[in-house]
Amino acid sequence: MDNRAEVRESLMTRRAKVTPEESGLLPGLNRRVPGLRRTEVALLAGVSVEYYSKLERGAISGASSSVLEAISRALQLDDTERAHLLDLARAADGIPTAGRPRRRISKQPPARPSLQWVLDAITEGIAFVRNQHQDLLATNVLGRAFYSPVIGDGWPTPNLARFQFLDPTSRDFYPDWEVFAEMCVAVMRAEAGRDPHDRAMQDLVGELSTRSETFRTLWGAHNVRTHGTGTKRFHHPVVGELDLAYEELTLTAEPGLVLLIYTAEPGSPSAERLRLLASWGADRHAAVPER
Repeated sequence: MDNRAEVRESLMTRRAKVTPEESGLLPGLNRRVPGLRRTEVALLAGVSVEYYSKLERGAISGASSSVLEAISRALQLDDTERAHLLDLARAADGIPTAGRPRRRISKQPPARPSLQWVLDAITEGIAFVRNQHQDLLATNVLGRAFYSPVIGDGWPTPNLARFQFLDPTSRDFYPDWEVFAEMCVAVMRAEAGRDPHDRAMQDLVGELSTRSETFRTLWGAHNVRTHGTGTKRFHHPVVGELDLAYEELTLTAEPGLVLLIYTAEPGSPSAERLRLLASWGADRHAAVPER
C-alpha cells in the first residue's frame, strides 16, 4: 500500500470529522470544507501551516512523536486512531511496529499443538484464532460448529472478510450486517497500517474492493478500530439467535495472531442455545473419521 496516500487520506478524513465548535474555535463565514481547515489544525497543534500541509500531503517521515501527539489531540483522535497514525509514521521511517521485525504470517493453521490444546480445553465458549488477514486458522469444537457457515464456504482457508462481503449467507448469519461490515473493515484498516508492505493484505483488499462496492466504500472512509471486547448478535442456521459477549486476546508468542472467545450470559436463552450447538457440533465432529 502507498504509505503517503494512506497518511494523506487518513489525516484528511479525520480533519473533516471535527467541527470548529468542537475544538473551541469560532466557525467563521464562507467555509468551503467540512470540519477543520488546515490552518486551524496547525493552530491547535502548535505547528506551522506549511509543516502541517506537508504532513497531510503524506510526507510524515521524520515527524517527531511530540508533533504526532499534538496533531492527534488537534484532530481529537481516539486511542486506536492515534495508534494508527503512529504506525503509519513508523512505517514511513522504516521502523517495524513495536520494534518487531517483519515476518511472513502463514495462512496455515498454527503448528504448535499446545495452542490447539488450549482451544480444545475451552468447552463452554466459542474459541478461535485468526490472523491480521481475517483468516480463521484454528477453532475448538464449538467454534467449528458455530462457524460452520463460514468453514463450509469453499475457500481453502476460511476467511471472515470474504464471508462478510462475498457470501450472501452472511446477511442471515449477521443480523446486524452493516455494523459487522464497518467493524471488519475498520479492524483490517488498523492492521494494514501496522505493515503497509504486507502483500497478502494488499491482495485481499484489492480482491474485496473489486468484488464488493460496500467494502470499497468502507475502505475509503479510513476508519480504524480494535476488536477488543463487546457484544454481538448472530443468527445460526442450527440453533437460531445468539447474543454473545466477546473478548480478544493477543497471542504474544505468535505476532499477528489473536485468540477470540465468545460466551453467553449464564442462564440466558443464548446459553441454552450454545449448549445445543455444542451437542450438535460434538456429534458432527465424532462423525468425521480420523485422518
